[in-house]
Amino acid sequence: MLTQAEISNYRTFEKRKSFSLQARLKSFTYAFSGFKLLFRNEHNSWIHLAATTAVVIAGILFQISLNEWIIILIMIGIVFITEILNTAIEYLSDFVSPQYSEKIKHVKDLAAAAVLTSSVVAAIIGSIIFLSKII
Repeated sequence: MLTQAEISNYRTFEKRKSFSLQARLKSFTYAFSGFKLLFRNEHNSWIHLAATTAVVIAGILFQISLNEWIIILIMIGIVFITEILNTAIEYLSDFVSPQYSEKIKHVKDLAAAAVLTSSVVAAIIGSIIFLSKII
């Protein structure tokens, strides 16, 4: 149960968070800063970007259908989202526990497994779509 002071503080905080177009636009700068960090510091993001470029070029060359484009774009999004979340988890883990920790290692390994899973599934889906065009 919240105290009256906590409720008052919450309401004050909510008032400060009223809608502002300027604040919404500024939030985009934070997101682009995140992309900058990702591509500057995470080498695997360059592999994902190269694969994305290759898949988009192949999609254009093979004239894949609208539904195939939708599936490809969803998978590209999933791979990048998992890579971004993995990177965020790694940064947060290193901040919380700068020294080696077996539990933090497990957290990082699980986040990396999510990226690997999404990448493998994307590769399988891409293979199904593009091999059917080649064969």
